[in-house]
Amino acid sequence: MQHHVRDIIFIIIGSFLFALGVNYFVIPNQLSEGGIIGITIVTYYLFGWSPGVVNFILNTTLVALGYRFFTKRTIFYTILSIFLSSVFLHITVGWGELLEDKLLAALFAGLAVGIGLGLIFRAGGTSGGTTILARLANRFFGWSVGNAMLFIDIAVISISAFIIGRERAMYTLISVYVGAKVIDALLEGAEERSAVMIMSEKHEAIRKSITDKLSRGVTVLEAHGGYTGAEKDVLYVVINKREIVQLKKLIEDIDENSYVTLHKVQEIFGKGYKGTHPSGKMLKW
Repeated sequence: MQHHVRDIIFIIIGSFLFALGVNYFVIPNQLSEGGIIGITIVTYYLFGWSPGVVNFILNTTLVALGYRFFTKRTIFYTILSIFLSSVFLHITVGWGELLEDKLLAALFAGLAVGIGLGLIFRAGGTSGGTTILARLANRFFGWSVGNAMLFIDIAVISISAFIIGRERAMYTLISVYVGAKVIDALLEGAEERSAVMIMSEKHEAIRKSITDKLSRGVTVLEAHGGYTGAEKDVLYVVINKREIVQLKKLIEDIDENSYVTLHKVQEIFGKGYKGTHPSGKMLKW
């Protein structure tokens, strides 16, 4: 219960900071964002539609389409973060003011949005739309989740350039970059990938859940206990830092008594190290 309360507090604070970054720094300075929130901001510039309402409609629609790609807890936290961020986006409209220095606005926008999303991710939620679109692209087109998210962000910012101008679009890229680095720092620091070894009596259920929910290949190692000599299977999976919190909660939902070790991966090389075959299909060992 304490963990749930802490996660919900993180989501509340994160949703508020996210909304504050958008309404205090992004919109007053005619900047934009990547992903679904970028589309929301563009519709505000073009039609004056409420960012909170549009954000809620777009994200809940995508959650309804992609709910099966996430655990029940992640879906609950995601819906909660979408609802709260939409409410805060609606409440904080008009809070900001125009800054003379657009670079300063971009930096603080990235800082506020990055901290907000980082807290939401740390609690086990997601940002909603972009993440779900990336999962769908992974399933139907074989794209990696990271590449799909990057493509979506760049596409939205590129479209935004026709509305806000090339100069502000370039400032937006700076903001998005700063936000991504802040999220990384909040989650797991600067390392790119982590290797996880999982020992559990329910290893098959965990393996299937990792494959289905995270779209990651899993290696099953045959092992035996050093003391008991009992035969057992050990799961080995390499994930990126954005997925660590989600993996922990996924394992806890299946087996709270599992034994898990996690260590940083300094370097990975060789075919398929990103979890995909050259054909674009996910590797399943």
